[in-house]
Formats: sequence, structure tokens, C-alpha cells
Amino acid sequence: MSAPAMKPIHLLLCLAVAATWGVNFVVIHVGIGAFPPLLFAALRFLGASLPVLVLPRPKVPWSRLVVIGTALFTGQFGFLFTGMKVGMPAGLASITLQTQALFTVLFAIVFLKEKPTLRLRVGCGIVFAGLTVIAMTTGVDGFTPLGLALILCAACSWGAGNILLRTAPRSDMLPLIAWLSLVPPLPLLALSLLLEGPAADWAALVHVGWPGIGALAYIVLLSTIGGFGAWGYLLKLYPASQVAPFSALVPVFGTLSAALLLGERFPAQRLAGMAAILVGLLVVVWPARSAIPVRPAEGPAQPSTDSVAP
Repeated sequence: MSAPAMKPIHLLLCLAVAATWGVNFVVIHVGIGAFPPLLFAALRFLGASLPVLVLPRPKVPWSRLVVIGTALFTGQFGFLFTGMKVGMPAGLASITLQTQALFTVLFAIVFLKEKPTLRLRVGCGIVFAGLTVIAMTTGVDGFTPLGLALILCAACSWGAGNILLRTAPRSDMLPLIAWLSLVPPLPLLALSLLLEGPAADWAALVHVGWPGIGALAYIVLLSTIGGFGAWGYLLKLYPASQVAPFSALVPVFGTLSAALLLGERFPAQRLAGMAAILVGLLVVVWPARSAIPVRPAEGPAQPSTDSVAP
């Protein structure tokens, strides 16, 4: 039986969520200008966990919640926010982070014993070539090797979280995201106090201005609670194969918003590397019928966060 046609209002909602997640990289740029990055990440998840006061806990053991939350959220966003702070432009981050799809597939091969296909090998080669080209542009526009390395660590953490999430009991997306958000605040705050210092954290909290408050509100209310709530709602109405492709627009909105709002520019060599990454990922995961569902934001057994921007 064919899938139902998506109503115009739901089509607009898909576009709105993709745009919200894409612009989120610009918002992160603003937020880490107001807060130390690890503190900003801790505050993000402290706010995102508030719905647990009204949402029931998913039928996922606490031990599994902690492990998934550590990889999917603590590791990913600790590396992402810090990487953007030390030298990764917002638009470039929105593209580079999508290598999480590649890490997810590679982890599936190693830990779930899935067999690599010729298409996977070709796609991996294209992605690696794109990353190599991008790495050759470090030193331009504040882009540093450390920033690139940390964003790749964020993508790796996201990929590991995807594999762990795949093996968890099936749960609705918004409650799962809210309860997973309980995991990162304390470890991220501890890391912030240790690495960024109590003085820097206190100064940021005392002297925060409206840009910092607005960035925190956006990333908690719109990007996390609103975005994942809407995405989960859409996945209840339509098959994942209809909804998930809209997540491919996230890095598009990310790069466009960075160019328009931050004045970010993309030299020809960097632009070629970014395009190669996207092409390589499409080769790897589209349609990827026999592999782990990476491009679809949700697999048939578990609403994961694959290919969904932070």
C-alpha cells in the first residue's frame, strides 16, 4: 500500500524543523560567545530536561539511558561547542558534523558485524577526500586543525550514540530526548569547572546579556523541545522514508544562514570539500536498504537522531 501524500501544512512543518536545526549552528556561534562552551552545553541540557517533570520515562533502563546520553549528548555537544569555539566556522561545522552518518555505518560494521559494500567503500573514499580538502584550508577565517579534530570527535560520538540507541527499546522521541537530557548537565558542568574555570563560568552567568539568553532559549525551546517534538509528531503521521529526507536540508540551511547572518564565506577549495562530503554521504546512505538506517532520522525499530542537526 502506498504511503499517504504529505499535507501542505506538514510539508511546511518539515521545512520549518530543518530550518530551525540549520540556523541552530549560527545560534551556537552566538551562545559560545556569551558562555564558555562546556557551560553553554550544560545549560542547554538542563533546560531540555525540564519536560521530564510531565513526560513519563521511556521503558529504557537507567544504565542504558546513561550510556546513550553520554555518547549522544555529553560527548557530541561537548566536542561540538568546544570545537566551534577554538576554530570551526558555523557553516562548515554544519557540514562536517554530518560525517556522523559515516561513523554510524562504520561502527555498525565493527560492532554489529554488518558487511561493507562496494558503495560504502566508494562513499567513504569520497568523504575522506572531502575532509582532506577541507583540512588543507585551515588557517583561513579562524578555521583551525584543532577545531576540525573536535568536530570529527563530535561526529564520532554521535555515531556511537546512534548505535547504542538502535539497540534500546522503542520509545517516543520527545520523552526519550528529554530523559536523555538528564545525563549531560552534571558531567558537562564538572568539565567546565575543571577546564574553563569557576571564574569564567561565574562571570558568564552574572554578566550574560540578551544575545546569550536568546541563544540559550532558542537552543532549548526551539531546537530541542520544539524541533524533536515536531519531528516525532511527523514520524507518527508518515513513514520515516517520507520525513527523514528533509533532514538533508539541515546543512543547507546551516551554510546559508551562516553566510547571511554571520557573513561566512566559503573559498572554492573549502566549498569543493564540503560538496564532496555531502556526495560521499549520499553514496553511503541513500537508499541504504541493507545497512543501518542512517539517513532516515528514525529507523523502523527505534526513533533515533541520525542525520538530525543539534
